[in-house]
Parts: sequence; C-alpha cells; structure tokens
Amino acid sequence: MAKKNVKGKNVARKKAVQPVHKNHSFREAIQFYLIDCKTRPGKFIDLFIIIINLLVCASFVVDTYLISQSTRQFLWNLEVVLVVFFIIEYVARLYGSRNRVKHLFHIYSLIDLVAILPTLLLVLLPASAGYVGFLKIIRVLRVLRIFRFLRFIADPYFFFGNLTWHVLRVTRLVITLLIIFFVSAGLFWHVESPINHTVQNFGDAFYFTVVALTTVGFGDIIPLSEGGKAVTVIMILSGIILIPWQVGGIAREWLHLSDKKRIVCKKCGLRYHDKDASNCKACGHIIYQEFDGD
Repeated sequence: MAKKNVKGKNVARKKAVQPVHKNHSFREAIQFYLIDCKTRPGKFIDLFIIIINLLVCASFVVDTYLISQSTRQFLWNLEVVLVVFFIIEYVARLYGSRNRVKHLFHIYSLIDLVAILPTLLLVLLPASAGYVGFLKIIRVLRVLRIFRFLRFIADPYFFFGNLTWHVLRVTRLVITLLIIFFVSAGLFWHVESPINHTVQNFGDAFYFTVVALTTVGFGDIIPLSEGGKAVTVIMILSGIILIPWQVGGIAREWLHLSDKKRIVCKKCGLRYHDKDASNCKACGHIIYQEFDGD
C-alpha cells in the first residue's frame, strides 16, 4: 500500500503549517507568515529579514575602518533603525508562538536577543556614565549577529525551496564557513587592534582568520595578546570540528546519489530513485522508469 506520509531528505516537502484563512486569528496569521516561504508576503518577510541582517553585518565591518565621524554617525543611526526591526520581529515571533515560555529559551530566540541587546545597552548606558569598559565588550557582541543566518540555513526551504537537498548541503557548508570566518575575524580584531599594528581593520583580521584556518600560516600577522591567542585557538578548533562534519555529510549524500537516477515522482516529489525502479519507494506511485539491464 502506498504511504500517505512521505518523509525523506530528497522529498519536495511542504511546511507543516496550514494556510491562513479568514477564520484564523491575528496571532495565527503572524505565526504563519513568519515561517512561510511560499506566499508572496512570506517571501517578502524572508527577503526583508535577510537584507537587514546583511546590512547590520556590513555596518559592523565598515565601522572597523578609518572613516569620517559623519559616516560613523550615519552607521550608528542605521544600526538603531535596523535593531528596531529586530525588536519588532522578536516581539512578533514571541507573540505568535504557541508556547511562549519555550520560545524564549529556544536557541534562535537567544540569538535574536543577542542581536538586539548590544544596541539597546549602548543607547541606555552612555560612555559618559562610566561604562566604557563594559560598552567595549558589548560592542564586540555585535559580531554575533551573523548567527541569525542559522535560522535560514536550518530550514530545508532556504531560498524558497528552489534548491535540491545536496545543493542545500553545499550552501550550508559555505555559509557555515563564512560564519566561522566572520565571528573569528570580529573577535580577533577586537582583542588585537588596540595593540597590534598589523591588525588595523576587519579586513586584516579576516585575512589572518583565513590563513590560520587553512593552516597556511604566512606569519605576516601573528596574535600578540593573550586574548588574540585564545581566539586563534578557538577558531582553529571550531574549524577542525565543524568543517569536516559538514563535508562528511555532503560526501555521504553524493555517494548515496551516485547510485540513483534523477526521476521526480509526480505524486510525492521524491527526486532520486534506484536505477531499476518502476515505482516510487516513498509513495508507491508508478514512475515508468526505464532500465536497460546493463
């Protein structure tokens, strides 16, 4: 008998959320559109959140360079505006959540909170009040905002479901690498730039991060502070653990697909089947796949 519930990485799945109808509440509508990527409003919300994430990360990078005071003030004003949207998104996700207490302690909610708090504290605690040292630590936490992209790459519908599973795995690997590089470079710049003349901006720190993680080690930039050495050790360990893990998953996926033939089942959407299959192994639908017997 054909299976009704199809599960599997290669199945073109639909999100387990029912479309919004007129009899649904405002809270249910918010919950739907914040995780929807099929309807026009859902796509717009996803794109908008991705864009403001990119802008806030770019603002952090530009702020590490020698720029005019007017440009720095513009970046600060832009950051405040973007964080206002972060706050609106955070409150909306909390309001639309079915279990708000559980939502508060979810990893993505904690990441969203980390993205909001630095700017709020910088506004509420001016440097003139004697919080200079604390504010310096708060400022570097802004680099952690890039972790907000984990919400999108964890979703099998990243890029609105237009990517196949194995292409999605490669995309996740690339984004994971960029996140490791970005966070490591931001932390390294924070601890090294005050005492290391070879680390003047984010670009210098990013260059060192790539050289260190790829084990090239040119030696033109080396950590001088204890904090810089600690960040270097952490970034290398992170690369050693996370990168092979994701690469191994991609390799296993490709080895699995090498024995398959790409035929999309018209009923359930399963993309790959055994070379001699005449029926979909997920739902039993006839796929009329030809096999030459060689």
